[in-house]
Amino acid sequence: MATDTLDKKHTDHDSTANASWDGAEYPFKVGYGKLMIWYFLLSDAFTFAGFLIAYGTLRFSMPSWPVPDYVFSTFPFLEGHHPLLFVTLMTFVLLFSSFTMIRAVQEGHRENRRGVAIWMGLTIIGGLGFLGCQAWEWTTLIGKEHMSVTTNPFGTHTESGIYLDAEGKESSEVFAAGTTYLLHKATFGGEHAAAADHTEETAAHGEEAAHADAAGHGGHAYKAPGDYPDAVVDERGYIHRKYIVSDGEHAGRTKSESFGPKAFGALFFFITGFHGFHVFSGVVFLLIILINVLSGIYVARRNGNEMVEKIGLYWHFVDLVWVFVFLVFYLL
Repeated sequence: MATDTLDKKHTDHDSTANASWDGAEYPFKVGYGKLMIWYFLLSDAFTFAGFLIAYGTLRFSMPSWPVPDYVFSTFPFLEGHHPLLFVTLMTFVLLFSSFTMIRAVQEGHRENRRGVAIWMGLTIIGGLGFLGCQAWEWTTLIGKEHMSVTTNPFGTHTESGIYLDAEGKESSEVFAAGTTYLLHKATFGGEHAAAADHTEETAAHGEEAAHADAAGHGGHAYKAPGDYPDAVVDERGYIHRKYIVSDGEHAGRTKSESFGPKAFGALFFFITGFHGFHVFSGVVFLLIILINVLSGIYVARRNGNEMVEKIGLYWHFVDLVWVFVFLVFYLL
């Protein structure tokens, strides 16, 4: 009798275990591949969070930092100052591609191969459009404004002051503390300046150059030394304008513009480049999956185009990360 009771308890335990776990069933009612995608996205989220936290820490620990409205104010084929207009366009393109990805997943659940192909094609176009915008932004910052991972020509005044004119006297150009400026690069007949300090000598080379817009920016980083005769041109050809401090403990002292914090350029190119690599990888994966969709592989599996849903999760993650990058880099 005791043996029968033990056997019955053992049988009940086995049946309960089989009811809660069966090797033929997916855990959490989610496919293995989709579960692994979620694990990958979670780990990737921690990586991006670490980068953005590092940026925020450095951003608020520095006495000065370039103002995004000034740094990111250029727009293709438009003159003048357009704060954050271009990056807003980039964001819209990427977020719209997230909508087209949603539609592709919906059509995949309906086993509509043609619908999946159309919407995935539009998603790929959106991804390529975003990468093209980012390439233009990088080209402008590197080629025209000479920003790099080690050099940041965008400085920010920590004191109010007045720029000096050609005669070394106070001009009408007044600035307040917190104003961002761009160190232009000098050019002499197409050749960059190489001398360490040009004052009266550089004034003789008043070659006409591309003038910046009303905000002193506009994406034109080359100026003739004659535009700022009373300025210092360093060994790399950057023009440092002189000014007189008008307030604080250094009031009345003559200073010259300096470079901005190196961390700005290094973090910008690293973090936006890392995100851009994710977008590029996503476009490649989308192309591969689109080819498989057109070949009919996923229709034969009868699983609601699960692979399309997997790449959709990745694409939405990339779009969501950009929202945080936009918030931290372009709005803070």
